[in-house]
Amino acid sequence: MSPRLELARLIEAASNIVVFTGAGISTESGIPDFRSPGGVWSQMKPIYFQDFISREDLRRESCICAFSGRAGWTGREPNAGHHAVARLVEQGRVNAVITQNVDNLHQASGVPREKIIELHGNATYATCLACGLRHELPQLKHEFEATGDIPTCYECGELVKTATISFGQPMPEHEMRRATAATLTCDLFLVLGSSLVVYPAAEFPLLAKRRGAPLAIVNREPTEKDEAADLVVHDEIGPTLSEIVLGRG
Repeated sequence: MSPRLELARLIEAASNIVVFTGAGISTESGIPDFRSPGGVWSQMKPIYFQDFISREDLRRESCICAFSGRAGWTGREPNAGHHAVARLVEQGRVNAVITQNVDNLHQASGVPREKIIELHGNATYATCLACGLRHELPQLKHEFEATGDIPTCYECGELVKTATISFGQPMPEHEMRRATAATLTCDLFLVLGSSLVVYPAAEFPLLAKRRGAPLAIVNREPTEKDEAADLVVHDEIGPTLSEIVLGRG
């Protein structure tokens, strides 16, 4: 049986799928990944969380980066892979979409917000680090360009940053608990476009496997968890899922 047919069989047999997505699902929308040559971190140096807190110059640099879209994480459209995941959610087969991406493309493809667990946050808005109030980037950008002042919270006056998880910033506890609960109860754990090298997120596939769920990985390149998987498909995500879920060859 071909890998795509075997993946179709696993999806058809499941009714409580957890989909786990990484940068590879969004590169097909033109969003750069992080670590490959030409990726985000080869173009710009990451700002560590404690440095953001302690250094005004880095907060200003972070603002310029967020408002310019220089990182390339926003402003793109969902691709066939995102739409296939949305279709599986619509069919009631997927209980949760755990994502390492910050590009908001699962929401844009039609997946209900309550089904999405963003482990690394979201680059399309900002939040106050003290009270958690959401701030929209266009308004912050307008004020920054008009005054030159680094934005602070409208409510409490404390620091505001994009709602992404920076290096050195604690993982979001609520999302980690949700992801763990979903992983423990799924009947198929489907990895799409993740190299599975970033922890603690990379532990979820093995947790699902230990609980008895089949583990399937679709990624262009080999991952560190391929040997543990029940099925590995080294192929493009959009065409693979289009054929299986959307009926497009």
